Amino acid sequence: MPGRSDDALAYLQRCNVIWDTPSADSSGSMPLGNGDIGVNVWVEPNGDLVFYLSKTDAWSEVNRLLKLGRVRVTLSPSLLNGGRFFRQELRLLQGEVLIQGGNPDKPTSLRVWVDAYRPVVWVDVDSPQPVHVRAHVEIWRNSNRRLEGRELFSAYGLMDAPFPVVEHADTVLEDHRDRVVWFHRNPTSIFEQTLRHQGLQSLIGKIPDPLLYRTFGGMMRGKGLTREDARTLRSANPAKRFSIAIHLLTAQTDTVKQWIERLEAQAARTESVPRNQARAAHQRWWLSFWRRSWIVVSSTPQADVVTQGYALQRFINACAGRGAYPIKFNGSIFTVDSRESDEHFDADYRRWGGEYWFQNTRLPYWSMIPAGDFEMMQPLFRMYANALPLAKERTRLYFGHEGAYFPETITFWGTYANCNYGWNREGKPISHIDNPYIRYYYSCNLELLTLALEYFFHTGDKRFLHDTLLPFADASIAFYDRHFPRDDGGKLLFKPAQSLETYPDVVNPLPDIAGLRWTLEGLLRLPLGKEHAHRRHLWQRLLGQLPPLPARTENGQTFLLPAQEILAPPINSENPELYAVFPYRLYGVGKPDIQVARNTYARRPYKGNEGWRQDPIWAAMLGMAEEARNMVAQRFATKHPGSRFPAFWGPNYDWIPDQDHGCAGMIALQAMLMQTDGNRILLFPAWPKGWDVSFRLHAPGKTVVEGVFRAGKLQTLKVTPAIREKDVTVLEPQ
Repeated sequence: MPGRSDDALAYLQRCNVIWDTPSADSSGSMPLGNGDIGVNVWVEPNGDLVFYLSKTDAWSEVNRLLKLGRVRVTLSPSLLNGGRFFRQELRLLQGEVLIQGGNPDKPTSLRVWVDAYRPVVWVDVDSPQPVHVRAHVEIWRNSNRRLEGRELFSAYGLMDAPFPVVEHADTVLEDHRDRVVWFHRNPTSIFEQTLRHQGLQSLIGKIPDPLLYRTFGGMMRGKGLTREDARTLRSANPAKRFSIAIHLLTAQTDTVKQWIERLEAQAARTESVPRNQARAAHQRWWLSFWRRSWIVVSSTPQADVVTQGYALQRFINACAGRGAYPIKFNGSIFTVDSRESDEHFDADYRRWGGEYWFQNTRLPYWSMIPAGDFEMMQPLFRMYANALPLAKERTRLYFGHEGAYFPETITFWGTYANCNYGWNREGKPISHIDNPYIRYYYSCNLELLTLALEYFFHTGDKRFLHDTLLPFADASIAFYDRHFPRDDGGKLLFKPAQSLETYPDVVNPLPDIAGLRWTLEGLLRLPLGKEHAHRRHLWQRLLGQLPPLPARTENGQTFLLPAQEILAPPINSENPELYAVFPYRLYGVGKPDIQVARNTYARRPYKGNEGWRQDPIWAAMLGMAEEARNMVAQRFATKHPGSRFPAFWGPNYDWIPDQDHGCAGMIALQAMLMQTDGNRILLFPAWPKGWDVSFRLHAPGKTVVEGVFRAGKLQTLKVTPAIREKDVTVLEPQ
């Protein structure tokens, strides 16, 4: 059992994924990335190294998040020459995939890594004998193509569109230099059409089109490699060592020439840094990442599965969490070739397309807070902050009042998905939303504000407070203040309203009431000066106008309800009554009336432990150690059966790899170990005494809590800064 940070890191190496046979296809790939660029890496039975290239901002003209291409590297003699030895290892501490083959005593090695600081993928070849290398860029978008049938699901917002949905072909540059340059460029865009369709044409020209002329692609080159054809490089002479660089760029430029010039300049900057220096810095980044936080559970085979599942999901978050846009819940940037029923789809396909569902997008970001991965939360906040001007104008046009709201489901620039808004607008006001699942769904704005508050209370980032958190708060709180009337008693009357997606027509939904109470109380705790008195007055007034949480008592048991009144049958399978436990932690360990919440949990109508379902999180928050342990262990042991990588979960309700599935497990495990409430820190609120654990987690007030629990006892505990030790309560594991 690790007892120090270096011991924990050494133990984490047991979480490395190691394969001793090649893979048949991309379903046997390993993920790797630098936060913006991702690769899926595998070796085929003929010895070819193959990997997909992806990027967080590779949005097509119809708002699909596309791959940039696929690269195939062939050695001659083959990596598997003789077939005596093969090993492919994802090395977590180094942030790389190392592949070895041939003679086990003197193997040929292929190292793939995505520079943590620069937009480049490196493939390093090291062979005991001289070899030839051939590197080929494989492109499948070779002609303009209309998306139809089931494949249109991957362009979700344009399903049932009254016009053809077309993506244009990629381009391979024919310049006869020792390099391969290729790209996808959007000659058209759905942006202006979307604004007009949703009654937002006044914003045309005020908000730049984020899709038109967006160009993404790359340049592949390497010392000793010459042009074979427009898509292929080969070694001029055999050698023992080669390094192949694949430089990737997304940019909106007026011309292709400008994009190529930017790519060339970027590549020159990247390659001006000595390779050994760049790789050393890359490795330091990953070492710092793993030293920042860990949870290493041991003592049983079940615990080992949990440790690896937690580490691999956090690794996947890091591989895609520092890009231009938030992590896509439905596959992240690691989608591969797939099959739906009897149809085959390329790696650009994902169910639910390019839009962001907040209910699904949020879970990776909750897992980042106790892990201290705060920089990875920035893409989420940035996307919504950039969309705030559109949201304000939409609120004014649709409802005639101040404030702003974001729909539950949005494009990355902030509009509804057109299919949700509705194609047939005849006789409908512009504010009418056809999709009943999200028609009156506003509580996502309160959870976004809750995440922003948690970020600030943990980091103390005052620039974030003033530039991001307060603008979110002003817009969201003003929306609720102006949008809903008051009842005869002066309380807010949420009508028309809905309770998450599940109850489409209710009065006084619990998530909105709980969310407002939680966020308003949090806002009132902010360290604001007298110049913010007007804000505090509004927050205090609105807090006093909230109706009570919907609840009922039967047979002597009180439990929470999804809403005060439910006026229509459910259409989904969420448990909104438990949002008073998480994400709005009004009930929990060490708080009053926890039995009310436990009664509610026991009576929940929809039970499950997959995808976005939050049952293990609620169990942990309510101090139910055995139930939380069993669900977390089951969750981390349940991967997609068609994928080889142990942390490619799903598809569940979304797609592969399902980011909600792994991140809900992370959140639950974190809450089993530590829960916070203001300045209070509770350790082991739902921890099973049969699990040993070494951990390092982050708490509010720039606090780090590190400890070891072994053989039924807390062996070590370190709290930084030490002044926060007085705020820690150590509970007895169950």
